[in-house]
Amino acid sequence: MRLTTAQALVRWLLAQRTELDDGTAAPLFPGVFAIFGHGNVLGLGNALEEVKDHLRVWRGHNEQGMALAAVGIAKATHRRQVGVATSSLGPGALNMVTAAGVAHANRLPLLLLPGDTFTSRAPDPVLQQVEHFGDPGATVNDAFRPVSRYFDRVTRPEQLLGTLPQVARVLTDPADCGPVTLALPQDVQAEAFDFPDALFATTTHRPLRPRPDTRALHEAAAVLRGAERPLLVLGGGVRYSRAAGRAVRFAERHGVPVVETTAGRTLVPHDHPLHAGPLGVTGSTSANALAAEADAVLAAGTRLQDFTTASWTVFAPGCALVALNAARFDAVKHGALGLVADADEGLRELTDVLGDWRADPAWAARASRERATWDAHVDRLRAPSGTPTYAQVVGVVNDLSGPADYVMTASGGLPGELIGGWRAVGEATMDVEYGFSCMGYELAGAWGAAIVRAEGVVTTLLGDGSYLMLNSELFSAAFAGHGFVAVVCDNDGYAVIDRLQTGQGGAAFNNLYPDVRTRHAEPPRTDFAAHAGALGCAVFRADTLDDLRAAYRAAREAAATGHRPAVVVIRTDPSAWTEAGAWWEVGVPEVAHRPEIAAAHGELVEGRARRVRYLG
Repeated sequence: MRLTTAQALVRWLLAQRTELDDGTAAPLFPGVFAIFGHGNVLGLGNALEEVKDHLRVWRGHNEQGMALAAVGIAKATHRRQVGVATSSLGPGALNMVTAAGVAHANRLPLLLLPGDTFTSRAPDPVLQQVEHFGDPGATVNDAFRPVSRYFDRVTRPEQLLGTLPQVARVLTDPADCGPVTLALPQDVQAEAFDFPDALFATTTHRPLRPRPDTRALHEAAAVLRGAERPLLVLGGGVRYSRAAGRAVRFAERHGVPVVETTAGRTLVPHDHPLHAGPLGVTGSTSANALAAEADAVLAAGTRLQDFTTASWTVFAPGCALVALNAARFDAVKHGALGLVADADEGLRELTDVLGDWRADPAWAARASRERATWDAHVDRLRAPSGTPTYAQVVGVVNDLSGPADYVMTASGGLPGELIGGWRAVGEATMDVEYGFSCMGYELAGAWGAAIVRAEGVVTTLLGDGSYLMLNSELFSAAFAGHGFVAVVCDNDGYAVIDRLQTGQGGAAFNNLYPDVRTRHAEPPRTDFAAHAGALGCAVFRADTLDDLRAAYRAAREAAATGHRPAVVVIRTDPSAWTEAGAWWEVGVPEVAHRPEIAAAHGELVEGRARRVRYLG
């Protein structure tokens, strides 16, 4: 059929389906987030309007925000569905680069469709075109290359025949999953070609489940059999494989304690006797204690980021590492014995090879004992005190959440509170974007999650800094009719970075508002409730924990029945944190004007000496 490039691309999007956990099929692309400009409104915009009854289009109000909402769709559907975002060339396109970075760091599928300059170059230089003196073919869209798993500039309509299968491959492959960028020149979007009907045949994409190499499987089993204190670490790959149940059964059969990474949080029931808690800097003393004594670690579906490994000080020297991962790139890191496979298939076959082997029951019993100590610590942090703290706010939300609810955060101090302090009430019900730690994802990602999660309430927790950085998609969600709860903790600035700054010997500077330059004796304050109300949200104020409990209950009801975001605002203590005591390497100056910084550098040198970077 004769179609423009844009029409063909849109028809192909409509033809792609995905298999869900229950075996039913759903659209692979549930909708498109769009801000139209001269670079995409006529070609792609007209193509989307033609199918508006079949493919939903949501208007964003900031290109970064709407693309982050598309990322939120991927996370909330466990990578089964893919969000799409389109903008014009120039500042609109560059605004989406950050979202591509979030998707790339977190191994999440995202399809970006920025407009591009004319391939004919006849009208050059066009509005918003950045000219490169020595490379006339380069455009600002080339900035997407480092943060895209697959990048193509479509300069002829027929190129779609070759590139679209690759787009589908990257977006649905567990090993290569990540953002795809198709740059679409204005003139090419409108050019027509006789496309074969077969390009638009309905295609259902099913989760790939590669099985492990037999020899690697037996080698991994030998490592575990030879261990006295094995430890199972569960990461995001277990979540995306939907292998949480398999992982728990593996741990039960073989008596292996289990810990979770950031992306693996809420995979294990909190009170399971083998659950030792979350691992690393933002984790728990319980998980870190077991990691320090483990002589073999089976890391499933994780790339072992520095927060998880406490900059590679959480594991003991001589510890053997087996990395079960769909991506060989991640499986071979740090000298690990790579077991390249889908998490569900890999754990199933590994347990078959291990047979009746079990770890020492005394070692397995350590998990619940250590976690009980950590739980008691968190209970003390959650107990009412003066000004509400992050831990207390999280405790209220945790207590009022059910198995179908979904909780989110992304940056600042709240990741540490959710990773370390949250007690799972449902499987795979947490999204802490801590791969890129993108301020602003909290609100935009919640919009995306609210679009695709049919059950439960989506709650996002964020600080005042993140709210001020990117809040426009509150209006987008309110206008579109998607409800979620946002709990805004106002602590007068970038409190967690102030903690890092002063904790490493620096003077408080440019983070909390009292330390920020201003000409005012009494600088203005933001009325977050009034602002959120002006964006169309339901708003609730709280001063005490009792206020918060009532406000959060009301906000949940307002979000569910009012089809718009409900924002709860509470003042919080900027100096109270949940900490596991693990070390994290940061760049402390070797030479500084403050003796406190020199002392902190000495601690840095000591910490580096404890690193175990290669576990092979």
